[in-house]
Amino acid sequence: MSRIVTSKFSRCLVIVWLATTGVAVAVPAVPQWSLLPQPAKASPIGSGATEIANGAVVSVHGADRQQMQSIAERFVQRVADTNGLNLRVATTDAAHPVITFDVNPNAGITDDAGYRITVDDSGILVTARTPRGAFYGSVTLWQLLTPPGWTRGAPVEVAHGVIDDHPRFAWRALLLDSGRHYQSVADIKKLIDWMSLNKLNVLLWHLTEDQGWRLEIPKYPELTKIGACRKAVGLDSELTGSADLPYCGFYTEAEARDIVRYAAERYVDVVPEIDLPGHSQAAVAAYPWLGVTGKRPSVWTDWGVSPWLLKPDEKTLQFVDDVLDEVMRLFPSRYISMGGDEADKQQWNASPDVRAQMHKLSLANMDQLQGWFTNQVAEHLIKHGRTPVGWDDELVAGATLPASEVVMSWHGNDNERVALAAIKQGHDVVMTPQESLYFDHYQSDLPDEWQGPPPAATLRQAYDTVVIPNGASATEAQRIIGVQGGLWTEQMPTFAHGQHAVFPRIAALSELGWSPSSAHDWNGFLQRMPAELARYRALGIDYADSAFAPAFHVTATANGAFQIELSNQVAFGTIRYTTDGSDPTNQSTPYAQPITLPGNATLRAATFAPDGLELTAPRTQVLDETTLLSRDSSALATCSKQPASHLEGGKSARGSRPIYSVDIGNACWLWPQAPLNGVKHVVMTVERITWRFGDEAKDAVVRRKANASGEFEIHADSCTGPLLARLPLESAMQAKGQSRLDAKVAMPAGAGVRNLCVFATGDPRDGQWALARMVFSK
Repeated sequence: MSRIVTSKFSRCLVIVWLATTGVAVAVPAVPQWSLLPQPAKASPIGSGATEIANGAVVSVHGADRQQMQSIAERFVQRVADTNGLNLRVATTDAAHPVITFDVNPNAGITDDAGYRITVDDSGILVTARTPRGAFYGSVTLWQLLTPPGWTRGAPVEVAHGVIDDHPRFAWRALLLDSGRHYQSVADIKKLIDWMSLNKLNVLLWHLTEDQGWRLEIPKYPELTKIGACRKAVGLDSELTGSADLPYCGFYTEAEARDIVRYAAERYVDVVPEIDLPGHSQAAVAAYPWLGVTGKRPSVWTDWGVSPWLLKPDEKTLQFVDDVLDEVMRLFPSRYISMGGDEADKQQWNASPDVRAQMHKLSLANMDQLQGWFTNQVAEHLIKHGRTPVGWDDELVAGATLPASEVVMSWHGNDNERVALAAIKQGHDVVMTPQESLYFDHYQSDLPDEWQGPPPAATLRQAYDTVVIPNGASATEAQRIIGVQGGLWTEQMPTFAHGQHAVFPRIAALSELGWSPSSAHDWNGFLQRMPAELARYRALGIDYADSAFAPAFHVTATANGAFQIELSNQVAFGTIRYTTDGSDPTNQSTPYAQPITLPGNATLRAATFAPDGLELTAPRTQVLDETTLLSRDSSALATCSKQPASHLEGGKSARGSRPIYSVDIGNACWLWPQAPLNGVKHVVMTVERITWRFGDEAKDAVVRRKANASGEFEIHADSCTGPLLARLPLESAMQAKGQSRLDAKVAMPAGAGVRNLCVFATGDPRDGQWALARMVFSK
């Protein structure tokens, strides 16, 4: 079949009158365009549709035929893989193609990355000035062929109209940290694929860290022979299989070139980051003369900020030049990142040689010395035609950065004052505020949320990221060249965790980077998310459903029953529930008002989109005599009143890993208004987590132990109030995984509803205690 195009004007009508019978018959409306990121301009006609079915012919016209043939073939493969339609790419000019890609350098299209899609009775035409623009057009066309509620393998009707689209920013990036945890080449390629389908075009590849040097440099073989391996501490031992097997991994030159080539085919620019002078402990471990102490440290096994900086002298600069020369051979990107963040200068300050160097250069402080060092590196890059990129830390410290440096601004606090200072100094700036676009941060306070540092960075916070600093003039605003999400991997050991962290927040990042500011509409974004989540599933992406997942708020009623309120983070979708323990379906009872249930019931709930798509996995609330007398750590406050970290425990017998809410360095929790009438016994489930939290050590809270192993204590009213229970930790000290502790509760006079303080004694740096759950009984 050479032509499968059908005009469907009548399908835009909800009701069609049959004149012969006078009966009204419902006819499905043409699915609305549900596109993400939202195009610069989308103009549906309001009537008519083109049907795309199996066998539809895809043709390539115009310039760059070989590149376009490849783009068309990947588009056809994507359609087949995700929605099961088998389209056919014509090898020669087809007489009547259904879909046509036309590259015309003189087309009236905005931007080289722009495109126009026209859907009418003739079929679908994608027009662009360049293959890059045509590629982005193919992504949008794939979304048109996966509308809300599509059925795999069934013909798809695409509403008539015109889409004129181009990106808002030139830099639309995701940072991938391969230094803390290594990802396979195959997984990085998957991530690049998925980035490109979100119209992101920069992978900032963080390749060197205190915890590992990940790029082969033939002139300095010890960088990967020594610097790419660390001891398997904590959960790393589960990844290697044994605490005696080191955690290792690096990318050969051939692998780096392969990733660069693969990314270029998908119009993603790989920007390498060689972080210096900080985050360099692995380099100093390989070559101790790079440091200032003369000693060889181990490759770091902690997370945080290490004090092992590169020595700011000519020998080190020659090493850096050699490394960057090799990096420039491997990575053709115009941009090279030299890092510059979190340089803890305690070793510099203690070094007579470094202080002498500072005075020799007539510099006032160590921040200025770092600025001098950075300028030397930047000049080497500029001399070779590259543009240096770095973090905003030196601006925070008041130092001056190289004039040509692109600044990645991660300090988003104080109304983006650092980014504003950077653009006022004439720097191009990439907005990547940690508060909303660091995707290692957890996404909700749900008890099953994955591990990550605090505070939460929700889908809404990501979407509402300020990309133009307040106070910037129209001219200064042009210095903002893009946005970037950060996938930092201290607490992200697996690619599955990376998927959970990136998706669906990447959708918010995509829209920030691509769509015009006039299209920014949170409610509209939510309406388009169900179709996007369905595409994630079709692509095999294991995304986080945290934003849509039901949360349970349970209270007691006067007659001893339970009242349950259901909600979700974004107040979107229909929450449906069952009370018999079965999984909810899109036909289950919709939640409309608080539910009252007796004890010994199991409530299960899930959220559904308007088209019936299940947005979340079901969540469960068991209602019994322990419901109001128990708390997971996620439902407790920290004693410092600071947001808790979510830390991962060891693998259980069932293969799952518990997640704990912990104030690192302060093993202390608060349970306000605990109902303690008649309570006589308590059971606690705890786990000891290996301390590897680096610079958190200085703030650790040490509590006096009553015995050598320490204990958990429960106090009423305050952390120094009446002691209710003491649970010794001797049996849990050497346990792998969780331990169960139990004790009698000594209730003071006047017991009833009381505030509780629960803490572990001892020094958390010897092992951070985590609390899974505590249950009182009568």
